[in-house]
Amino acid sequence: MNCAIIPAQHVVVKAVGLAAICSYKNNCEVQYMKILKSAVIAFSLAAAMGSFSTAAVAESDPGRASYKPTDVINEVVTRITAAETAINNGAEGDAVVDLIKKASDFIKELNANDKVARYADKARGHLKLAITSAKAANLQEAKQHLAAGKEGVEGLKKML
Repeated sequence: MNCAIIPAQHVVVKAVGLAAICSYKNNCEVQYMKILKSAVIAFSLAAAMGSFSTAAVAESDPGRASYKPTDVINEVVTRITAAETAINNGAEGDAVVDLIKKASDFIKELNANDKVARYADKARGHLKLAITSAKAANLQEAKQHLAAGKEGVEGLKKML
C-alpha cells in the first residue's frame, strides 16, 4: 500500500474549504428561494387585485338606499324648512330637535368630492348648533342657525 502522509493542517484546510463551498452553495439556494417566494407572492397579490375592479363591484350595503347628491341636498333643505315651519308654528323644543336631527343625519348621505364634504360638514355644524339651541329652548337662535345651515346646504349645489 502506498500511503502518503498528509499534514494535518492540509486536511483541515481542505475540509474547511469544502464546507465553505457547500455553505456558500446552500446560502445561494436559500437566497434564490427567498427571492422566488417573494416574487410568487407579489405576482399572486397583483393578479388578485387586478382581477376585478372594486369600483365596478362596489355597491351600497344591502337594504340601504343610495341617493344622488342633488337629491340629498334637496331633501335636507326640505327637512330644514320643516324645522323652520315648526318653530314658526310654535312647536316645542323637543319636536324641533327631532326635525333638525333628521336633517343633520340625512346630510351624511351626501357622497361627493372632498370639497363638497368640507362645506357639508360646515353646514352640519350649523345644524348641530341649532340642535343645541333648541334643546336650551332658545328657538330664535336655533332659527338663525337653521337659516345659516340651509344657506350652506343650498350652496353645495354650485359645487357639484
